[in-house]
Amino acid sequence: MSDDWPRGWYSDEPDRPGAGGPRPQPSFTPNSPGPRGQRPPDSPGRGMYAPGNAAGGSRDAGGPGANAWPAQPPSRAWTGGGGYRPRGWRRWLRPRRILAILAGLVALIVVAAVAVYFSVNSKLTKVDVLTPVAFTSAGTNWLITGSDSRAGLSKKEENQLALGHDISGSRSDTILLLHVPANGTRPTLVSLPRDSYVPIPGHGYSKLNAAYALGGPKLLVQTVQNVTGLPVSHYMGIGFGGLVSVVNDVGGVRMCLPAPMKDPKAGLNLKAGCQTLNGDQALGFVRTRNFARSDLQREQDQRILIKGILSKMTSPGTLANPFAVIPAANGAASAITIDQGTGLTQLISVAFALRNPVTTTVPIANANLPTAAGSAVEWNRTEAKQFFNDLAHDQALPKDLITGSSVQGTA
Repeated sequence: MSDDWPRGWYSDEPDRPGAGGPRPQPSFTPNSPGPRGQRPPDSPGRGMYAPGNAAGGSRDAGGPGANAWPAQPPSRAWTGGGGYRPRGWRRWLRPRRILAILAGLVALIVVAAVAVYFSVNSKLTKVDVLTPVAFTSAGTNWLITGSDSRAGLSKKEENQLALGHDISGSRSDTILLLHVPANGTRPTLVSLPRDSYVPIPGHGYSKLNAAYALGGPKLLVQTVQNVTGLPVSHYMGIGFGGLVSVVNDVGGVRMCLPAPMKDPKAGLNLKAGCQTLNGDQALGFVRTRNFARSDLQREQDQRILIKGILSKMTSPGTLANPFAVIPAANGAASAITIDQGTGLTQLISVAFALRNPVTTTVPIANANLPTAAGSAVEWNRTEAKQFFNDLAHDQALPKDLITGSSVQGTA
């Protein structure tokens, strides 16, 4: 029966005339690679026949000893080093898949940021305090106040903070005017002493903080606008309890003291050197007047603490850490009171403006002026007029009117 098949059907070449006897058949060893790294016949491939060779033989057979099996293409999973690479790995490295993943992450971050924005914005307390005026100024002016309000504090907390008891109402303990120029130069943070002897609309001359006690923040805004000639664009206020909460929410404020600070009346007992103040310590730090210059030194301490808080809140370490920035933002939003026209966007801008402002106090002629309201602070009217006129026109203040801010030990 085998005679029905032509001779040489199993060979890679047809019989040649005159060949003496059958050609020797090529041999192979199963599961062994052939020459030039060829795979064994049972390895995965495209088939046993090489392209273009209908007879099933390899056209590049090299004579005796050559492998009769056609060369097979290497498998895509073959690493060439004795192992296999997972086929799915390359799929994750495709540009389209990477772009899709990145787009999904960006969308998730945007949605989370928007949610946090509206959550923080909803916690802001807004009041009607701004009043229109006929005069204008360049840039933007913020009135920042810290009151001695005990609202929200228990008697235990009042004892802990050395605040006393049964003190109703609120008085403006800190009064600051922040001018943010429109020309991109450094902002200026000015302390207005709470005992400044000024005219209060409808109440004659008295101490500046009396305006807050008599008519709240709205009357204080009117008084400040009248005596400075600067329209107040935004208002922000905070009480004792709010300050403690904000400092704790940002993880404390680092302060370097050249000497110890002690004041039992303010519940303050700080050692010299660099340290992180918690909320209770920070409140005592800005309340103490146990200095030779009393309130004038305390105003410097207040400016330093505000700068420290805002520098901490806007630092890259805080902003890049959602577990730090979200509690800090929520705590600050819950603690402050702002005017109705101020939103979270403006608060973010003022936070960055307070990181590194020029700091000073309004020019003073007499720090112990006898008045019907008690010892008060008298402004140097000539210098003060020029001082606020320079701010209104975004001009740099004379160097001799910039007092700066530095910390001192208690007397």
